[in-house]
Amino acid sequence: MTSRILVVDDELNLARGIRENLEAEGYAVEVAADGLHALAKIRAEEFGLVILDVMLPGTDGFTVCERMRAEGRDTPVLFLSARSGGQDRIRGLEAGGDDYLAKPFQLRELLLRVTAILRRRARYDEMTALEPVLRFGGNEFDFRTFRGHSADGTEQVLTQKEAMILKVLAEREGEVLWRDDILEKVWGDEVLPSSRTIDNFIVRLRKRFEPNPERPQFIHTVRGVGYRFTATAEPEP
Repeated sequence: MTSRILVVDDELNLARGIRENLEAEGYAVEVAADGLHALAKIRAEEFGLVILDVMLPGTDGFTVCERMRAEGRDTPVLFLSARSGGQDRIRGLEAGGDDYLAKPFQLRELLLRVTAILRRRARYDEMTALEPVLRFGGNEFDFRTFRGHSADGTEQVLTQKEAMILKVLAEREGEVLWRDDILEKVWGDEVLPSSRTIDNFIVRLRKRFEPNPERPQFIHTVRGVGYRFTATAEPEP
């Protein structure tokens, strides 16, 4: 996987500082100051990671990420934002982001997040090498391309973390997985978020692949514990 990184931020001094620190770590880095410029670069070049400020002139960071995903681009996205509220974090996840870092932040923390995202992508590639395609209930998902379709034919493009969670559940089909077990498998040796973070990802996966997300047939909740995946439909009571 490429170690080229695109930094998108209209605070030029901050963008330059991030660039210099990433280059000191051995990454090749480019900078864009607005959303449209960023999209042009993303469409023309290959990056291993996009570090994307939310509050950009013109096209905001959420919209940039949504357009990337709609075009089938699975490049990991790390959002930066001066707004640290929970709703913005959820909005970032819904837009297709892989991580979210509130401003102001320590450059050391940013570097650790970058390393973790790239390491997670490498781990994901290893996880999916032997069984790259998952089929269940008319749904199909290719872990190599992060693309698939739901039973009604709608195309689905997952983020790295969404795909990893789906893979972890599918590998242990029929077993109950604790939220903390899923966190450990997906986040590895990173600083783990709240176990409730998993719930937000599960909601998104159900919206993509369940005929009725309110009454899931494949990704089941085990109250007080976690989740269980079945490849054949098992309506919840």
